[in-house]
This record gives sequence, C-alpha cells and structure tokens, in this order.
Amino acid sequence: MKLLRFLLRYYPPGISLEYIQGKEVKLKTIDLLDLDESSNVAQIVKQISSGEPLITSSVTAQLEESIMRLQRKMKSGCSQRYEQFKVLDSHLLPITNITFDKFGTRCLTGSYDRTCKLWDVKSGHEMCTYRGHENVVYAVAFIEPYGDKILTGSFDKTIKLWASAKDHCLATYRGHSGEVVGVAFAPDQTSLGSCSTDQTSRLFNINSGQEIGTLKGHDKEVICLRFSTNGNMLITGSFDSTIGVWDTRTHELITLLKGHDEEVSNCLFNFSNSMIASSSLDGTGKLWDVRTMSCLHTMEGHQDEVLDVTFDYTGTKLATASGDKTVKLWAVDGAIQLLQTFRGHKDEVSKVSFHPSGKLVLSGSRDSTCRLWSPDTGSCVQILSNHEDEIFSCDFNYNGDTIISASKDRSCCIWRSPNLD
Repeated sequence: MKLLRFLLRYYPPGISLEYIQGKEVKLKTIDLLDLDESSNVAQIVKQISSGEPLITSSVTAQLEESIMRLQRKMKSGCSQRYEQFKVLDSHLLPITNITFDKFGTRCLTGSYDRTCKLWDVKSGHEMCTYRGHENVVYAVAFIEPYGDKILTGSFDKTIKLWASAKDHCLATYRGHSGEVVGVAFAPDQTSLGSCSTDQTSRLFNINSGQEIGTLKGHDKEVICLRFSTNGNMLITGSFDSTIGVWDTRTHELITLLKGHDEEVSNCLFNFSNSMIASSSLDGTGKLWDVRTMSCLHTMEGHQDEVLDVTFDYTGTKLATASGDKTVKLWAVDGAIQLLQTFRGHKDEVSKVSFHPSGKLVLSGSRDSTCRLWSPDTGSCVQILSNHEDEIFSCDFNYNGDTIISASKDRSCCIWRSPNLD
C-alpha cells in the first residue's frame, strides 16, 4: 500500500487517506468527531500514527498541517450575509430537483423538460445537458467524493448513469414498474439504490447494470431513500406511513418503523448511524434508535404537516419544517427539547437545512423566499428574495459560502458570500 494524498472533510471533521493497493485506488476515512479549536494536534497525530500503517514518519508533518487546517476552518465561522450571484434558468419547463457535488463546485438540476443539466457554481455557466429520458427527470445524484459520475431517475421508470461533464450515457437500469422518484449511490461506489411509486426500492450493480436486490415491504409509494454512512443499511420512507430499514448485504427487511399516522415526507440517518429522524404529514417528527429499532421521541408542536427534517453535522440538533409556516429547532443529544421556533414565513415551509458549521439554518417556503436563521437567538438573519413562485429546494454547498435555491418559477438562484475568496 502507498499513500497518495490526504483529503480533508470539514463537516464533520475528518481526514480521508487516498492510497493505492495493487493497481486499485482506495479511500480510508479517519473520523475526528471530537476535534475542536483547543485540541492538541500533536497528540492526535501520535494516536493516528500508532494505529495506521499508511501514516509513516515521512508524512506526519503533512498530517499535522492538515489537522491544523481543520481547526482553522472551525475558527473561521460562517458568513451572515449572502448576495445574489447568478440565476440559472435555461430549462424549458419547471425544475424538479437540485443537488451539489461533494465539494460544492458544481450542481445538477433535473426538470420536467426531460433533461438534467450540470452547472459550474463559481461561474454560473451551464457545463452539460444530459438528454435521453423519455419523461420527467425527477431525481439526481453525484457519486462521491469526486463527482465523476451522476445518476438520474425518471418518470419513464428508468435510472441512467452518466459520465460527468459529458453527455454520454454509460448505463440504463431497468426494473421499476412505476415512476422513479429517488436515486443514490452506495458509499462503496459499486452499487446504487432507487425508489419508486411502484412501492419498491431496488439495488443495482453499477458496473454490470444488473439488479441485485428488490426491496419489497411497503404498501404504497416509496418517496425517499438514504444509505447509512457505512453502506450496510438503507432506509426508505413511504406514503404507507412507515420507514423501512434494510440490510444492503442480504437485501432483507430488518424492520418497518411504525408510529406515524400519515405519509412520511422524509427520513435520514444522523452521521454516526445511531439515530433515524423522520417527518410526516401527521404533523410530527420522530427520532428512532437504530440499536433497538424503536421510537425515542415524538416531536410535537407543529400545527400542520411536517414537510422536511434534517440533522446538523454533529447529530446533536435537528430541524423540522412545516406547513404551519414555521421551522422548529430541537436538541437531540440526551434530553430532547425544543430550542427555537423560527417564525416569519408567510406560507408553508417545505425545505430546511443547516449551514455545514451548524451556525445558521436555511429554510425555503411557498411564499417564494428563503430565510436564514440564527440557532442561538431564533431571529431571522436574512431574507433571500428573488423568485416569483414557491421554493421547493434550497441548500448550502460544502464550504457553506454558497446557497442554491430552486423554485417552481423554473429558475435556480446562486447566492454567494461577499467574503468568498
């Protein structure tokens, strides 16, 4: 084995070791979840070196500098202000979904016009248009960490794999009998998952194109799916009001998490895979213990449907967005309690996300605006208003210095920090 380079992960802090074994390039990630501004870097380097054969004396100085860079990132904080930079509006019909690549330098947009587009975030220029689906392109995803391949899922019941920045389809995956509404690459990059209105999720081998597992257990449409960070589990959220937990190695259902009274709108793991959060049209969010597969807590207090839920990178805070025009912030480490209720939107809030540092919360609403909130005070820091119709998606990039918002007005807006280098 030969170490090639270090790759930094700012949120949550960690270092990936890119190395070559035989003729194959591999990645090994070392989590540094306890790293803070006062951590003893020399001691951390010593601990890593003692147990990692890839870290030799010749690279310890480089490792130390890398960890110090992570510390400097923690001290830098986050921007409190964003300015409109670019409007992406070249789709012929409304946009369905958006996503950043791992490093936040490019983004994908899917559309009712049956295409997917790749954009350069820094310049706002369109890099590539992917054509080939026969119906709406509803789901889009980058492979991590390099983003050299992308997935598109369509109402034409297929998933397509593309070479990034080239309008060349590498493979088409078939098997669903209903519209594909979610796609994701597995962490090991050898397989992918999809979910569909046909009440199933499916696993495909990326290279062979063969279906390797059909995950049956839901009674209604499956509308979202997430892999655990180690890739051993997959969760699916369904309109049947349950969350399916699946073993990706055996393709067997581990359990159905039951407790919601109406459709599940979203579900996801925290970073450590110890908890699952879910949101539902029954007006609640729920936290589930992965070890016992039982409900830890039901988050009540919203007066309407809960449309989205998300963890911060530490997994200690959680936010819920609702049709009651509010976002609620919860502490979920130890005693679960409501910390803040963010009020100000004029219509339902359908999307919520954390700044990578956890120091801001971003929400998108049917009132055609996004808002930035302070988790500490509960106050609105900034209103991002340029769209003419409902916001259905918004998120920060990896560094937190750029925001993208997508609207039913057919456009995406790029918002950038004026302090951006």
